[in-house]
Amino acid sequence: MAEMTGGQAIVRTLVNHGIDTIFGLPGVQLDNTFDALYEARNQIRTIHTRHEQGAAYMALGYAQASGKVGACLVGPGPGLLNTGAALCTADGSNVPVICIAGQIPSHQIGVGIGATHEIRDQTNAMRGVVKWVGRAEHPADTPAVMETAFAEMLGTRQQPVVFEMAPDMMGKVEDVVLLDPTDYDAAPEPDEDLLETAVEMLGKAKKPMIFVGSGVFGAESELQAIAEALEAPVVMSRTGRGALTDRHHLAQTMIAGQSIWEDADVALVVGTRFSSPGLAWGREKEVKLIRIDVDPRQAKLPREADVTVISSAKKALPVLTDKIGRHNTSRESRESELNAVKADTIAKLEGLHPQYGFGKVIRDALPEDGILVTDVTQMATFMQNWCPVYQPRTLITPGYQATLGYGFATALGAKVAMPDKKVICISGDGGFMFNVQELSSAVAHGIDLVTIVFADAAYGNVKRFQKEGYGGRHIAVDLHNPDFAKMAETFGARGIHADGPEELAAALKESLNAKGPTLIEVPIGEVPNTWSLVKRPSSAGAKT
Repeated sequence: MAEMTGGQAIVRTLVNHGIDTIFGLPGVQLDNTFDALYEARNQIRTIHTRHEQGAAYMALGYAQASGKVGACLVGPGPGLLNTGAALCTADGSNVPVICIAGQIPSHQIGVGIGATHEIRDQTNAMRGVVKWVGRAEHPADTPAVMETAFAEMLGTRQQPVVFEMAPDMMGKVEDVVLLDPTDYDAAPEPDEDLLETAVEMLGKAKKPMIFVGSGVFGAESELQAIAEALEAPVVMSRTGRGALTDRHHLAQTMIAGQSIWEDADVALVVGTRFSSPGLAWGREKEVKLIRIDVDPRQAKLPREADVTVISSAKKALPVLTDKIGRHNTSRESRESELNAVKADTIAKLEGLHPQYGFGKVIRDALPEDGILVTDVTQMATFMQNWCPVYQPRTLITPGYQATLGYGFATALGAKVAMPDKKVICISGDGGFMFNVQELSSAVAHGIDLVTIVFADAAYGNVKRFQKEGYGGRHIAVDLHNPDFAKMAETFGARGIHADGPEELAAALKESLNAKGPTLIEVPIGEVPNTWSLVKRPSSAGAKT
């Protein structure tokens, strides 16, 4: 037990839980906590940003790239609301982010007198966005409430949480007992009888398949062992790419999976929503499903499986690996068949120009352990489906939220988390401007990120939809852009124009080993539609 302020209790609890970096903005309701960060500056790095959205995205990218907890610190009301896009993306992508938020003075909460940054009900407002929201009412409460925050964030399905504290409590001194972190893994132990049933189904299957998302990370070796025993193709969602290296014949993308699905008889689905196959690929009653998911609610969606095991991949796949040999039949290699499917898929994608030319340059420039972060842009859609991925957490995307403006700030967080790895962000001109101000943060903190802005002077995806679906009735899609390279230079970053793949290759060679951030502007015109190759539920619903 020691005397400390609420702000010191917050910071010291974060340090105890291994948090070594926090992204945020100072403000009057946070002064005591920022003072505690100054005190702990040799234990936890504070990276201040130009917008709360940027801080939360950086925390998200830090967590996605490292697999560790990302942390951000923002003021109440508008400041916390500004984090909403990043936190809902973290929630959709199952990423552990803790957002520390200020509040108005404790005696004013819920009164409605118009205190600075007051909103009607901050706590419940955020409960519609993240998994858990909690408040420490006194400094002495801080360790226990934050312990609950970490347990909620890490215990089963990893998702973001919000912890809040009033400014007077951040400054109040009380006796506080700090708590050591515990093993937060609360995933249920897998039901061995259900797994026995599952391996019997898989063992008898003629054409089994495996579907995985980011929920399989941490069990990659077991995944490979099961896949090789079954000769089962592993279809990886965007967020699960790299769970099995793309050099393996069993590693398949979602586009390739569409054709393989036509002959499948049993599918093992691990740590993924399974939304596109379950809702758009057909054969619902013909393919038996085995689901392994830590979330009992998610495990029932989009439809009930034949066998459902509520557990994590880390706990269930080792048991499945031990059991699979007792029931498996002798199988011939499917290498030739599956390599042909892979080659056909690649050929279709490599027929898309100019995407393929630019994409090949990016993949060739990025080391195998390098990280590619994609915003929501037509080049990103191509790369998510074509780009070979060799390791987990090296393709970072916004998942089903498809959050425009996600890429740049998220990539900054990824580079902070993994400073020894090369990191490239690809963005469109529309999405990049959502967080353009973080060029300032990148320069101020010396973040060696390379960002490629593909500029078509439009919200290109939407403009194409208007052309193809609405007879070219274009509205609100054309953009007036700055000279991005010159703009980057005004921030103190390196700015480069690259016209075409050859110039992009030269720019990447120059910038990937340079110090400080680089922005490469690449003009790009109208491009073919990658989505035409993808079977998925309509984002807009059926037309009437």
